[in-house]
Amino acid sequence: MMKTPDWVRPGVYGAFIGAVAVAIVGFSWGGWVTGGTARQQATDRSDTAVVSALTNICVDQSKRDPQVAERVTALKAASSYGRADIVMKNGWATMPGSKDPSRQVASACGDKIAAG
Repeated sequence: MMKTPDWVRPGVYGAFIGAVAVAIVGFSWGGWVTGGTARQQATDRSDTAVVSALTNICVDQSKRDPQVAERVTALKAASSYGRADIVMKNGWATMPGSKDPSRQVASACGDKIAAG
């Protein structure tokens, strides 16, 4: 049998320990993520972008409401939790082509309208 040189064992240990250290540093501080985490982050970002875009449509629909002045006054007087219900009741969060309002859009829309 062939005997391995004495320098191989420390080299293999060093490579293994180095690989483990690089993985720990990469996942902890380097910003590395697993495929599942990357998919979740992409889904969260796309959901946020869609809600943001639909919020602008909701605000525009509120401006077209004939009773906008009194409804906005009621919206501003409501708590932040009640704003979404008011927006959904008024139909502003129901997007064209949709039958049901979106609570996320209604919440963001209510906050945006109440802010100004």
